[in-house]
Amino acid sequence: MSRIRLGRWLVALPMAALALATVYPLLFTTNVAMKTRREYILDRFSPTRTLHWDNLTAAWNTAGMARYLLNSVIVVTFAVALLLLIGSMAGFALSQLRFRGSSALFLVCLAALFIPFQVIMVPLARIMADGRLIDTYPGLILAYVAQFLPFTVFLMTSYYRAVPAEIMDAARIDGNSLYGVYRRIMLPMGAPALLSVGILNALFCWNDVLISLLMMPSADHRTLMVGVTSLRGQYSDNIPTFAAGVLIAAVPVLVTYLFLQRQIADGITAGATKG
Repeated sequence: MSRIRLGRWLVALPMAALALATVYPLLFTTNVAMKTRREYILDRFSPTRTLHWDNLTAAWNTAGMARYLLNSVIVVTFAVALLLLIGSMAGFALSQLRFRGSSALFLVCLAALFIPFQVIMVPLARIMADGRLIDTYPGLILAYVAQFLPFTVFLMTSYYRAVPAEIMDAARIDGNSLYGVYRRIMLPMGAPALLSVGILNALFCWNDVLISLLMMPSADHRTLMVGVTSLRGQYSDNIPTFAAGVLIAAVPVLVTYLFLQRQIADGITAGATKG
């Protein structure tokens, strides 16, 4: 019994330290966002005595975060929809259809996961500029699709490979075309994976700063995360207002994770086992 308890403590203590290291930045940001500027200057680490909700109002109204929030919602919605459509079709084709070069094409998608965005950002910006897509919604949407499509294709292919080939053969015998098999059979069966991958892609796009800053340089088209970073320059001596903006931007992500954490975990492990 003593060995079992010791083993549990050896596991629990590092996990508790990891949880504290994860939660502390959020608690610190919330505490700073509720302080006045004078309280923060005098002691930035002490708990706030009163809750100053005016910082949230100032970050929302003065910085125009409502417009940034709308931009993020528009871009993330259309980007995730395109990613799921293209990714599910590609995953179905690479996992269930046998054609020349399918394995090589899947390896190319897998290799694309290891290419940092910083390597392709200059050529991508040139292509977008030549196509007059800089500072437009379609430009940022296509940039997100290009960046996160390999991840989506990889997960959807891994998930669809676990589907028995007999199901597709039975659907073809019943007279379904390839598109019919995809729409009537594979798409409904892939709903759990699509939900998980969609949530992950939405979080990736929502939290992005670099791609959005590159594709949307003007102030009117900034996404929420880029708009939050601009608060640091506009309110350089008002850290509580900046912390309030960070807190506003983090709330949608936190709510999504709290309610859909099981789907997020399933998306990360999609296709890892067959069943």
